[in-house]
Amino acid sequence: MDTIRWVISTAPEIFLLLAIALGTLFGRLQFKGFSVGATACTLVAAVLLGLLGNFVIPPLFKSIFFSLFVFTIGYKSGPEFFASLSLRTLSQVAVALVVSATGLTLVLVFAFAFQLDPGTAAGLASGSLTQSSMIGTASSALAQLGLTDDVLRQQQANIAAGYAVTYILGYILTLLFVPFAAPWLMGVDLKEEAVKLEATLSGGKGKAREARSLGYQKFKARAYRVGGAAAGQTVGAIEERIGHRVVFGRIVRRGNDVESKRQTVLESGDEVVLAGPASALIKAGTSIGPEIEGAEVLREILGDAIGVLVTNNELHGRTLSEIADRVGDAARGVFLRDLTRRGQEVPLTPETTIYVGDVMTLVGTTRDVERAAAEVGQVLRYGDRTDIAFLAAGIAAGLLIGLPSFKVGSFAVTLGGAGGTLVLGLICGWLRTRRPTVGSFPPAAQQTLSDIGLGGFIAAIGLANGPAAIAAIQSHGLLLLSLGIVVTLVPLTIATIVAHRILRLNPVIICGALAGAMTVDAAVAGSCERADSQTPVLGVAVPYAVGNVLLTILGPVIVTITHAG
Repeated sequence: MDTIRWVISTAPEIFLLLAIALGTLFGRLQFKGFSVGATACTLVAAVLLGLLGNFVIPPLFKSIFFSLFVFTIGYKSGPEFFASLSLRTLSQVAVALVVSATGLTLVLVFAFAFQLDPGTAAGLASGSLTQSSMIGTASSALAQLGLTDDVLRQQQANIAAGYAVTYILGYILTLLFVPFAAPWLMGVDLKEEAVKLEATLSGGKGKAREARSLGYQKFKARAYRVGGAAAGQTVGAIEERIGHRVVFGRIVRRGNDVESKRQTVLESGDEVVLAGPASALIKAGTSIGPEIEGAEVLREILGDAIGVLVTNNELHGRTLSEIADRVGDAARGVFLRDLTRRGQEVPLTPETTIYVGDVMTLVGTTRDVERAAAEVGQVLRYGDRTDIAFLAAGIAAGLLIGLPSFKVGSFAVTLGGAGGTLVLGLICGWLRTRRPTVGSFPPAAQQTLSDIGLGGFIAAIGLANGPAAIAAIQSHGLLLLSLGIVVTLVPLTIATIVAHRILRLNPVIICGALAGAMTVDAAVAGSCERADSQTPVLGVAVPYAVGNVLLTILGPVIVTITHAG
């Protein structure tokens, strides 16, 4: 035991990393598809390890860890958050607003009614509303209040205790409410509603719209030699006759490349490459001439599937058919293989709505795909390195603007380091979409910093406050558990009624929006399974982006109001 105490006093970071490792491992375990997640498991592991001795974790460690996490959250949410501030998505924004506002009101009512201190109230909100980042913003706000070290440590322990007691049940209740209780409240069968929505989305409006669809059907490229009736005809005329969005990817005439515009006239003997769905290319020879091996003419034509992040705000909230019309000839020869939103595949129809932050997988010739990608957003090049200068400067600026505070009546208002970093993260993420050449922060790097940042911060809180957190759980555990049930279920219930009765949103979209507003990805998957359809994913993007920001900033709001009261 003396050896353990010596390690704790000499190198507490060993236990911090051990708590992250244990929390991540246990967080991966699943029981019938359900897992608690790394954050809650890391906190539990850290609290238990904290019982081994007196851990002194420098505040600088916690500040850096959480700054990395909250900046990343802002960076990822920035494009979607700012793009969501439009009339087209206002009804989905309202769902997130209702959840956040109702949750805040309930927590404040309970805090004053049961005389909960700021830390306990913030922990109750963080766990019940399943928003782990609220722990950090609340802790940052507490540090701005000028509390003594002992009081501050106890308040942070209360946050950890409140979160630990309420998070798991809040998470489970959300998983059950969204796919089961919400449809029951609306009086609908989710599977039937999904079938109706799919039929509506795939309805189309005539052949013209169908022709502009970006649907993917086993993209291929084949080479032919122009002969017979094809000689003397324009590229556009032959493309229209073949149909199925088949295009001329390349034209070689007497060894020289000829630009393959729609008005280009073909000559006998031209070697051409057609690109498009394999089924359509099989019959193309009858319209052009004999197929040739074409190893040379096919060179540099066949492209790979390229992931493109949608960042063009003008496309936000528009359907695929509308986007195809807006992009126009830039989409010529390009096919959309799949569309993902927050890791979930989205059904593809002409009426599928696209949001900033979606990831399109485009297929076509390299030249055509790169041209279309420039109109949609930025190509995801996973080999790119993180722009460390941009990242560090953004976090530093966020911490700086979080320092000042000012009085509003009896309230001391301050963004705090966490709030300032979140704001700068939002701005930097948005700026990246405007200037793609600066601020590179690849998705893999984002996930790594987010996991390490939150895991390190949570572990530091748990280690430093283990005994106090256990005592707080023993003192208020049953009360917090009861209050947590109310704080989780009431906002979801009110949001469901408002979305269905007042906003008149589609029931399937409402389920996705509820999961997004609570930032619980697993509830989206549960809704998709219950509906036997991917259509609930269509309602996730906007509420998730808005909910992520709103729930995160509730931490300082709760601390400020309850401390002043």
